[in-house]
Amino acid sequence: MKAKTARLDKLLGSLGYGSRQEIARLARVGGVALDGVDVTDASTRIAVTPDLPRRMTVDGRPVDPPQGLMLILNKPLGMTCSHKEDGALVYDVLPDRWRRRDPAISTVGRLDKDTSGLLLLTDDGDLLHRIISPKRHVKKTYRATLARPLAGTETALFASGALMLEGEDKPLAPATLEIISPTEARLTVTEGRYHQVRRMFAAVGNHVEALHRESLGGLVLPPDLAPGQWRLATAEEIEAVFA
Repeated sequence: MKAKTARLDKLLGSLGYGSRQEIARLARVGGVALDGVDVTDASTRIAVTPDLPRRMTVDGRPVDPPQGLMLILNKPLGMTCSHKEDGALVYDVLPDRWRRRDPAISTVGRLDKDTSGLLLLTDDGDLLHRIISPKRHVKKTYRATLARPLAGTETALFASGALMLEGEDKPLAPATLEIISPTEARLTVTEGRYHQVRRMFAAVGNHVEALHRESLGGLVLPPDLAPGQWRLATAEEIEAVFA
């Protein structure tokens, strides 16, 4: 299959490197190179292939992946998964140019401001919907710290598929609860209802004081990522989500 091509200025513009005029100026002064050769004409058509970051540089650094970007972020507390809300946003930790990418980078689902841990971000809409689709039943595992000791009945109730959340008319799908200590537990769910984990514990008379997402499908939050740190996901890690 013949590779898709794009004008250099349009390609780099969609990746957030600047306006077409800015990219034209950058190219003229030798700021863009392909296979070690300067590309000085911004109208040059470039083959948009997955190996482009190995072949093209912008200001001496590998160009960002042109498509299918997937990031793993260790979301810190206090950040919101939104493009528009006031206050600290998860997008604030990314390079400025990535906020100008087209298609835009979006979070794969959401973690609320008071929840930390594994969060994926992508510009691949098809991949995003594959992960969050209810038909996929992708497991999400959270570690919860509770205000009060567990009663001992929660494991069976959460696994029953009969638990109703306040204000809803459909019971939750079965969920798995692993007790770590009297006030700490690991909960695995396959749905993504609004504030689901917090509301599940509220339904049994408890309150979540701290919540941290440890894994999504078969992908575990990398231990080398500190809060606020991110990196590109490998193809194997993306596939692990569906394992």
